[in-house]
Amino acid sequence: QVHLVESGGGLVQPGGSLRLSCRASGGFFSVYAVGWYRQAPGNEREFVAGITSAGDATYTDSVKGRFTISRDDAQDTAYLQMNNLKPEDTAVYYCNVGAEIVTTPVRFINWGQGTQVTVSS
Repeated sequence: QVHLVESGGGLVQPGGSLRLSCRASGGFFSVYAVGWYRQAPGNEREFVAGITSAGDATYTDSVKGRFTISRDDAQDTAYLQMNNLKPEDTAVYYCNVGAEIVTTPVRFINWGQGTQVTVSS
């Protein structure tokens, strides 16, 4: 079973940047699509960005032009570069993997601990 660990969150001012990392163990990372998801207090968990095993990316509308998902299969790691952060980006961010990009978080049974992103002045 693949084990995923998210890192890179923190407190940042509006307009700032963060880079999140999703490191995998357990093998076969290169064949998985990877997705980033987030959940703010009182809200449902939502899809943010995904990347296929071939490197094709997709994003939710609210982050297009600001976030970039990437992967380094040699390091078994996926990244989410977040620029021009806004207060509404505040959430716990999670990653997960599947055969294809999954845009409905309810499809996943298991999640890691996530990493907190707080955007505030």
